[in-house]
Amino acid sequence: MTTVRTMGKVSITPSPGRWLDLVHRMGAAVLGVGLCVFGVLGVANRLEFLALRGKVVLGLGSNGLLATISLIVGGVLIGAALRGGRISSTITVVIGALFLLSGLVNLAVLDTGLNLLGFRLSNVIFSFIAGMLLLILGAYGRFSGGLAVDNPYYQLRHRGDPRSGDDLLDEDTERWIAAEGAVAAGHATPEQDQLVREDAQRRADQAHRHAWERYEAHRTHHPDSQ
Repeated sequence: MTTVRTMGKVSITPSPGRWLDLVHRMGAAVLGVGLCVFGVLGVANRLEFLALRGKVVLGLGSNGLLATISLIVGGVLIGAALRGGRISSTITVVIGALFLLSGLVNLAVLDTGLNLLGFRLSNVIFSFIAGMLLLILGAYGRFSGGLAVDNPYYQLRHRGDPRSGDDLLDEDTERWIAAEGAVAAGHATPEQDQLVREDAQRRADQAHRHAWERYEAHRTHHPDSQ
């Protein structure tokens, strides 16, 4: 969390690392639960394993094979969400791409003897929508050429870059970058979490001090404006 003090008021905002971690983990968890529910309902209906024209479950065609795959993929997404933000991001991007590929392949074999997953047109549409959603959630705040310097993924990529274009990163800075990355990934140690919070507090105090200095300078040079 980042604490910002302005004119006697205190506001708390989540750090970029914690926010990205939450987005990636929640995205993976929600979609994983949805797939597991779909899979459980398919198994509960005792669907034929390789039926080419499966029964409708939650508006989508399904057979035993598709229900099993849904349970496995949903479990992988939930497991990634429990592990951390970075692995959630990676897994959702990979599974999102597989959903898009599945939509294309199954659209080509729809209503043929190769439709082994019992897909219907609604399944194809769902695959495209779910795939795009997974890709967006997984790539959010991670894959971009314009990431902010306080973004933990930016810091990890530029760990060996010169500091401010001059000196190489010192040991303390490297420790801080590693701590930010660990917080973003969701497996920070208590010491790393404390380091990130202390740095956020230091930045907030500096911003508050600079704002007060500017206010005092303005009041000194413009006494009539008091």
